[in-house]
Amino acid sequence: MNPTPRGLGRCACAFWLAVACDVVGVVVLLVGVFAGVFFYDFLIYAGAIVVFFSLIWWVFWYAGNVEVPPEQLLTKKDRGSIAEAVRGLSRRVSSGVRRSLRRSGPRAAPVPLTELPAGHVHTVSASVEYDPAPCHTSETLTA
Repeated sequence: MNPTPRGLGRCACAFWLAVACDVVGVVVLLVGVFAGVFFYDFLIYAGAIVVFFSLIWWVFWYAGNVEVPPEQLLTKKDRGSIAEAVRGLSRRVSSGVRRSLRRSGPRAAPVPLTELPAGHVHTVSASVEYDPAPCHTSETLTA
């Protein structure tokens, strides 16, 4: 018989990491809100992101403490049915892709540029000219 976990459960490390991330995130966020520093926006965003990442540790802690009775665990037969369902889905998707490729037929090969007639090839060039004079001067605005 397994002893019942007491206190924080089986995943105390994940619990303390989650609490630490929450505390650090809230402190950084509050420093960004109330301290008169020029990079306050960075602190606010960083604190919010750290608090958000603490959710990962909370999920680990919760998932590590979920108890499932042995009689509710999947048997080998149940796992086989899930594998069969995934295999059937894979077959259905791959056969659908094969059918669509067969229906579309072979693709036309691209024609090399050397075989095109001279009138079909167009050359485009672009240039940028720099004019150091400003676009608008005070004389042009008042005139």
